[in-house]
This record gives sequence, C-alpha cells and structure tokens, in this order.
Amino acid sequence: MRSLLDATKPYIDRFKGIRISTRPDAIDNDVLTLLKSYKTTAVELGAQSMSDAVLSANDRGHTADDVRNAAVLIQRYDMELGLQMMTGLYQSTDALDRYTAEEFIRLRPSTVRIYPTIVMRGTRLGELYEAGAYAPQTLDEAVALCAELLPLFAENGVKVIRVGLHDTETLRRDMLAGPYHPAFRELCESRIMLRKAFGLLQDKPSGAYTLAVNPRCRSKLTGNQKSNLIALEKQGYTIRITEDPQIPDSAIILL
Repeated sequence: MRSLLDATKPYIDRFKGIRISTRPDAIDNDVLTLLKSYKTTAVELGAQSMSDAVLSANDRGHTADDVRNAAVLIQRYDMELGLQMMTGLYQSTDALDRYTAEEFIRLRPSTVRIYPTIVMRGTRLGELYEAGAYAPQTLDEAVALCAELLPLFAENGVKVIRVGLHDTETLRRDMLAGPYHPAFRELCESRIMLRKAFGLLQDKPSGAYTLAVNPRCRSKLTGNQKSNLIALEKQGYTIRITEDPQIPDSAIILL
C-alpha cells in the first residue's frame, strides 16, 4: 500500500486527491490514518449487498455490519464515501437489492456505483451457472430494477456515478452470461422516461399526443431502436416528440 501511495507523490499536488476502492473489512483507523496522510480524499467500498445471507452465499468474506462500520469511519476521517452494489447476485432477489439500496441511503454516501452481476468464466459463480444452480438476471429484469434504483438514489441526494460495467476485451471474451449491454445506463434512463410517459398518458384516451423534452433527452424518450415509441403505440398512443431546451433534463411535458 505504501509503495503504491509513494508513487503518487510527484503528481498529487496537481490534483484534488486520491480516490481508492477497497473491501469493507480492510478499513480501520490505522489504514485511514495512512490514507489521509497521502491526501486520499475518497474511499469506495465494494459492499455489493447489505444482506448477510447473500454475502455469505457469494463468499464475500465480510458482513453488512462491516460495511456500516467502515462507512462511519471513512466519514469520521472527513473522506468522501462511495458504495458499490451488485444486483442479481446468487440467492439475491429484487426485494433484497432494493433493501441494499435503502441501507446505502441510510449511510449517506456521496456516490454509488451499480453493477448488475455478470457471470465470468473461471469463477465459482460460473460453476454455479453451468451447473444450473444460478440464473442471472435477464437484461430486461436488470434494466427494470435499476430504473427503480436510479430515481431512489437521486431523490435522496446520492449521485450514481456508474451503472453497468465498462466495455472491455476481457469482459467480452470471458463473459458466460448476464445482463451486459455497452450502454446499460442509457437503457435504464430510457426505461425511466417510458414510465414517466405512461404516467402522463394513463388517464388519456387512445390517440396521437405530443411530448416535449430537452434535446439531450430525445433519444432516451425514443428508446433503443424506438422501443419506447413502440411500447406506447401498443397501448394506443401515437407519440410525436418535440424539443425545448428550457425543459429540465429527464422531464417530460404533455402538450
């Protein structure tokens, strides 16, 4: 740890500080004192779940209380707290993943990352998948759940800085199964827009309607390959989209 931190010394004055990611059970006063002396300003915890049963089933080697205790310590040292969660883990459920998000919010993190579980070759999870003991989320299931979690975090002042894995050659080569998509967050934000559109139209008779959005959100309302427009049309709504830069991001106005 010291050798890695020492390598930052020639450069650290040019930047605000160092952000690190670690296990919840790797955090204690001694570690945080050392990190603070090297101008570490943010610590992210790979919590993954706040269900002890799910953590145990996935051999995480730490508990939900380890996450809580580490979070309190990090904030006590005046460092930015980040938390990372995985949806669709072995023996988890949508309800347990929502519970994890709610427990995260109680810890008042500055940032969160959400990673739907991807099954990789050469892992215990991969063995469970190939034995038929584990079924990962479908892409639609993962999008539907994360489209609930994103507004939940936003409403509670928590910034979600990543949704879904980065596209890498290793990921594409070694992935066995799971809800991977290179534009996963875009799919989630598009689903949120679809729900808002249905909310505006739910009491309206079938017919043609115009929805206005900020130009930055047009593609999200349209949906991947026009999926949202198709879904609305199946419910009897033919939609025309107009743009207004005065409309806040992610808002929709029915004209």
